[in-house]
Parts: sequence; C-alpha cells; structure tokens
Amino acid sequence: MELRFFEIYRNPEYLELLFRGAMTSAGLTALSGLLGFLAALLLAGARYRRMPVLRHVAAAYVEFIRNTPLIVQLFFVAFGLPLLLGYQWPFWGHAILALTLNFSAYFSEILRAGFTTVGEGQLEAARALGVRPLTAFRKIVLPQAIARMYPSLNSQFIFLFLTTGVMSEIGVRDLTEAGMYIDSRTFRSVEVFFTLTVIYILLSLVFKTVLALVQRWLFAWQVAR
Repeated sequence: MELRFFEIYRNPEYLELLFRGAMTSAGLTALSGLLGFLAALLLAGARYRRMPVLRHVAAAYVEFIRNTPLIVQLFFVAFGLPLLLGYQWPFWGHAILALTLNFSAYFSEILRAGFTTVGEGQLEAARALGVRPLTAFRKIVLPQAIARMYPSLNSQFIFLFLTTGVMSEIGVRDLTEAGMYIDSRTFRSVEVFFTLTVIYILLSLVFKTVLALVQRWLFAWQVAR
C-alpha cells in the first residue's frame, strides 16, 4: 500500500483556501490590534490620571475581559449583543469587535504599567515650566511609556494572534476554519494541522518583523542608545 504525504498541496482549491484563510486571520488580527491599542490608550489614561468614575469603569471593564475566555466574549458579541441591541453584522464584523475588546483590555494593563515607569521628577519639571497636565501626559509620559513597553505589547499581540483561531466558531473563514474544512474532506489530519502550524509560525514571524521595523522607525532614539 502506497503511503503518500502532503496530498493537500496537490489540490489548488485547498491551497487557495489556506491562502485566503491566512490573509483573513492576519488582516482581522492587525485591524483589531490597532483598534484595541487605541482603545487601550483611553482605558489606561483614564486609570493613570485617576479620572472620577471613568477609572472605576475602566478597571471593571479590564477585569471582566481578562477574566473571561475569548471564545465566550466572541459568542456574546456575535449572538448576544445582536439580540439585545437589535442589529446584525457579518461574521467578520463581530470578530473584529470581539477581538478589539479583548486586545484593548490586555494592552491597557501593559500601557498603565508603562506610565508608572516615567519618573515623577519629569512631571514636576513640566509643571514648573507651566506645561499643562494633558500636554505633559501626551508629550512626556506617553512616548516614553510606549517605547519602554513596546516589547511587551509585541509579545502580547503575537500571543493574542495565536488565539484567534476561535473566530472559526462563529463562521469566519479564517485559517483554522480553512484547515478544518480541508480535514473534513480529506481526513488527512496530520498534514492539515502540520500545515496550519507552519503557517501560524510564519505569520507570527512576519508580524514580529513588521513590528520590529515599526519600533526602529518610531523609537529610533531608543534603539540607538
């Protein structure tokens, strides 16, 4: 009996499915990561500046997201919110919202930790020079905090990217869904999941490379030291 490996590579349809799935996973993750980072800035800023009420709301939100599984959040956004609020989005829209909410909570904790690393003496000097608190936060605290916590943000982003395979559970045609479809047609599970593993590793390396280039561009002053 002839045992042939890598049969899925002989089928153009499967290769196209894998390519489209990889692009979907990477695209949704990148967009959600960007939106989540922007939301994280607001959450971390509210807690760092001790804004009345808002800091308690932000803290409660972060704790809720960090203490519930991503798949539960995904199901709630995809099936619970539409029933409560009376709207319906495409599957990828629900995935972006759920991932953004999830990313924002984790990123905000990293940013808040970064804010505390900025010396109080710098802020006192800014106040002595008549710099407004919001301006000091934006031009002194924020750049240093992001630069210092950038490696941690990168690592968290890659980790969260590797959990996004759950998007397939609500019908998003991502990389994991493509692999499950191919496996159900070919029953060649070893090949399929080996291929998925390799693709996820390659995508992670691509993200790491891009993020490293962004770091060198944004924080050249820090890299040069």
